[in-house]
Amino acid sequence: MSKEKKIPLRMCIACREMKEKSTLIRIVRDVDNKFSIDKTGKKSGRGAYLCDNIECMKKCVKNRLLNRNFKCEIPCEVYDKLAEEFARDGQN
Repeated sequence: MSKEKKIPLRMCIACREMKEKSTLIRIVRDVDNKFSIDKTGKKSGRGAYLCDNIECMKKCVKNRLLNRNFKCEIPCEVYDKLAEEFARDGQN
């Protein structure tokens, strides 16, 4: 009898749907309080997950959902940078 491998699930902070971890985009805050998009899913630090669609990204920026998730005030520049990176990655 072989065991099936368990697929890790994570919740999108915008639409609140549980999805496979590999299909979501991870936003990570490192020990220096710098934010970035973690393409590997293995960077150390606190993470938040977003669906790979523009609607969830817009909702995240509009409602400043990262503030709630990371329990701190996040500058507008961080949201702008993440939206820019998200748009650039979506075009590739």
